[in-house]
Amino acid sequence: MPPVDARRTAAVKNLAPMILRQRLVVEGTCPEAISDSDIKDFLSTLSDKLKMETVLDPVTHESTRYGWAGWIHWENSGAHFYAWDQPMLFFSVDIYTCKEFDTDVAVDFTREYFKADKIEHKSF
Repeated sequence: MPPVDARRTAAVKNLAPMILRQRLVVEGTCPEAISDSDIKDFLSTLSDKLKMETVLDPVTHESTRYGWAGWIHWENSGAHFYAWDQPMLFFSVDIYTCKEFDTDVAVDFTREYFKADKIEHKSF
């Protein structure tokens, strides 16, 4: 495995401290493949759990090469979702908002929704 480039792991300088931005990445493994309808329902319900106002209902796309992707647009930004069937059952959620939200609510909901075997998350 190649060494990690320090430039890619350094903290990002906050160029706009007067603008609230909250980010959360949640990744995990799950016991079952994730479908188009799962992604749409998850993103819609996540909106309710985080008290976000939906501007555009979830949209999804399946790549034969990379798996499923989904996105929801909120008044306060949005969330992306990615799901793999191969080489393993794996998902990744990227939440970016200009409105504060409870990260524990997002992580716990994601864990429960997908019955995650393992889950990791990072806020920044």
